[in-house]
Parts: sequence; structure tokens; C-alpha cells
Amino acid sequence: MIKFLFDRDTWQELYDSIRKNKLRTLVTIFGVGFGIFLLIVLLGSARGMENSFNRLFGDFATNTVFIWGQSTSKPFKGFQEGRRVRLTLSDAKRVEENIPGVEFVVPRSQQVSKVDRGFLSGSFQIGGDYPLLDEVEKKKLIRGRFINQNDMQLKRKVAVISEDVYKQLFEKDENAIGEYIIINNINFKVVGVFKVSNINMGPPINLHIPFTTFQQIYNQAGRIGWMVITAKPEFNIVQVEKDSKLLLKNIHKIHPDDRRAFGSANAGKEFGKVTGFLTGMQFLTWFVGIATLIAGVFAIGNILLITVKERTKEIGLRRAIGATPLEIKSQIILEAVVLCLIASFIGIIFGGFVLILINYAWGQGDSAALVNPSVSIAVVLFALTLLIILGTLIGLIPAFKATSVKPIEALREE
Repeated sequence: MIKFLFDRDTWQELYDSIRKNKLRTLVTIFGVGFGIFLLIVLLGSARGMENSFNRLFGDFATNTVFIWGQSTSKPFKGFQEGRRVRLTLSDAKRVEENIPGVEFVVPRSQQVSKVDRGFLSGSFQIGGDYPLLDEVEKKKLIRGRFINQNDMQLKRKVAVISEDVYKQLFEKDENAIGEYIIINNINFKVVGVFKVSNINMGPPINLHIPFTTFQQIYNQAGRIGWMVITAKPEFNIVQVEKDSKLLLKNIHKIHPDDRRAFGSANAGKEFGKVTGFLTGMQFLTWFVGIATLIAGVFAIGNILLITVKERTKEIGLRRAIGATPLEIKSQIILEAVVLCLIASFIGIIFGGFVLILINYAWGQGDSAALVNPSVSIAVVLFALTLLIILGTLIGLIPAFKATSVKPIEALREE
């Protein structure tokens, strides 16, 4: 077999066969090449969509749920419906201590306030936050730092401002770190500037100050706006949400079936929907791509059957002068594999070129829809291997057809 592959006559015969039927060969190569081209482009686009999603949510703990108080819709234990529910720091602590699977709970509060700096001012959302927030929602700091534990303990008057606040209160290229702004008639030192993410986990916040400082200057007395609950990876965040709400209902004496008392937003649930969609996209892509490849390979088989029919006399002569059935089969199978490989290389090259164009058109910037659309070498090698296997299998049909004809019958037919 090795000698057959390195025989010059083998390749000369293959070249003559392909050259003899140029149009038929081009159509065949196009069919298979389009299949692998489609597979590469679809897989690359699906990967680009996945990369975009990962970049969008990469800074967030996705196994997270937000819970806030609203108003009751059912009377319970002497309380009338419509009672306002206000969450407290002790509520957050009890959820963290009593609900199985909770990794940590981050209490948060917010307030709209006027912020001044010299003659410049504006109204912004001020968030009272813990340093732990940076674990749940990683801040993209442009310069400086986020709130730390010392800020919390000492109730420091420090602020981490968004890029929008910086642009409104500071001159272009001015260093904001160490400068002072006025919030609620109190001077705050700017210690960090962050870039606002495309995805907000909770209400959009323009400035972050230590939670303890927020409680003091706004006289919150232990009340919180909402809590962010992050579950451990092995726990179901939907169940954690249900258990947390039930505990909070018991604490605040709310009817167990009251669905309006607490509002919530389950990031983990939504994240699961998106990952499920991406998985479905990957499956659909592989299905469509492989189906197209198989259709192209069958076209090669049909073409080779026609070729064998046209070369009946030639095959009969070769058999008559001593060519073995194995040599005849090998020649036909080799032709099928070579056509598949030529088509696959063309498809891979054009597919890669299209992915480059897609990346140039839709993969640039922070809001890119398809980030780095690409396929791995492993996927390319898998596609090539699959084509070689399919080419070999489909080549067996015309190969057996060629060797089933007896030399005398072949010559008599011609």
C-alpha cells in the first residue's frame, strides 16, 4: 500500500482523471468545500457569541440573586395587606447564616444626591457598599482603588466615582485621585474611578461610598435597600432564592403565599437560559455543518460512480494486464480522499478569511456582538479526519463497483 501511494503512475492517473472531468470535479469540490466552509463559519460565529457573552458577564458572580422589600398583598397575623416591607442588616446576616448553599450576602443601599465640585454639579445615584461587592461585581477600575475594610471600619469619607461622573465634574486628563467632591454637603475624597459595565447587576450606581458612611450620613439606622445573595457553585440558585424569601417572610410575619412582598431578580437563572441557548447553538451548528459535509461527500460518491462507468474499458484493460482488485479499489478510494482534502483545504481557508472579516465588522469595541470568532486547531483536525473517513467510506462504493466487473465483460461492453 505504501509503495502504491509513492508510485508516480498512481498520482499521474489520479491527475488525468481529475483533469478529464474539470467541471464535474469543480462542482464536487465546491459541494464539499462549502460544507466545511459553513461548518467553520458557523462554529467560529458561535464561539464569537460565546466570547462576547463571557466578556459581558466575566466580571460578575452569575450564581447570584437580588432580593428587595416591596409591600404585602395578603393580611397575616393581624397585619393588613399593603404593609411596606423594609429589609435590614440583621435580615442579611440571618440569610447568610441559615440558608444552605449561601456563599456570602452583600447588603446594599442607594440614594440620589447632588454632587458638587467647585462650580460644577450634578445629581447621581450614590451607593453605600461593602468591599465584598467587588467579588460579586468586579469593578473595571480606570485608576485608583475600590472601597476597602479600613474605609468601612473608620467610616471614611471616600468615594469611587464612575467615568461619567469624572467627565462631568473634572477637566479632561485631570487626575481625580486625591481630589474632593461634595456629597450631601460633606467633603469626600476620590480614591478611584471606574468604567461602567454594559451589564448592571441591580440599579445603576454612579458613586460608591463605604456602607457604614452611607448609613451615617443618610441616617439609615440599619435599613438596607436590597441584598445580593451569591450561592456556592454546587448549589441551585433558584432553590436558594426560594429558601431566602421564605426565611424573610417568617422574620417579617408575612403570609407564605404572598408573592408581592419581596421582589427579586435571579441572575443565575437568566445566565442559565443564555448558556442553554449557546449550547443549543453549538449543537445546531455541528448538526448543520456535518449534514452539509455528508451531502457533499455523497456527491463525490455519485461522481465517482459515473467516472467508474465511463472508465469501464480502462479498468477492464488494467485487470487484463494484471492489476489486482486491491489496486483498482485503492485508486478509486484515493481519488475520493484527495478530492475531499482539496475541498476541505479550500473551505478552511475561505472560512478563516470570512471569520477575519466578521471579527473586523462585528468584533471590535466594548459592545462587540462577536468577540474573536474563531475555531480551534482541534476542531479543524476533527473536520479533516471526519472528511478523510467519510471520503474513504464513500469511495468504497464505486471501488467495489469497479472490481465487480470482469475484464472480458468490460472489454465486450465497450
